[in-house]
Amino acid sequence: MTASYDKTISQAQSNETQKLVDAFNKLDTDAKLAWFYFVYKKMGDSITPAAPAATDPELAPLLLGDYFDLSDDEQLAIMRDIVNRKDTEYSRAYGAIKENNQLLVWYAWAVAMGNQVVGLPGSYKPSKAINDLLSEIEGLDFDEQISVFRTIAGEMGYTDVKPIETQAQTGKTASL
Repeated sequence: MTASYDKTISQAQSNETQKLVDAFNKLDTDAKLAWFYFVYKKMGDSITPAAPAATDPELAPLLLGDYFDLSDDEQLAIMRDIVNRKDTEYSRAYGAIKENNQLLVWYAWAVAMGNQVVGLPGSYKPSKAINDLLSEIEGLDFDEQISVFRTIAGEMGYTDVKPIETQAQTGKTASL
């Protein structure tokens, strides 16, 4: 499966996977961040990167370089901005990269959590909704898992780039 340039087209291909994306979208901001942490803690080795040849860490220097030098509070604020699609420098940098690279960003952050990246509080207990969503994801086959992850990752961040209109939308034929 290739990543879509049209962020309005879901990567989640089945009704089941779309329901999981919808369940994720119902979580609050911090629950979404915790879910990402738990997903990578449990399944990180199989997710990361989904297709090694399809990622390019150099495309995200702000997110995979400068980010690590920020304070815990700044890092958490950036994660929240990305989840909430706010128009910020880091959220734009995230929104400008493809889904495979977005998954790579979350993976790099999850690996560094508690060291170079702000971690979950030690007393944090995941909600039933987070645990249920994790269980359902684990029950999917690899391709379905990746379609859910790509959809979720691709819906985050800020971009003002719009998909190119199709011939059907414009009524014009392609010209040479």
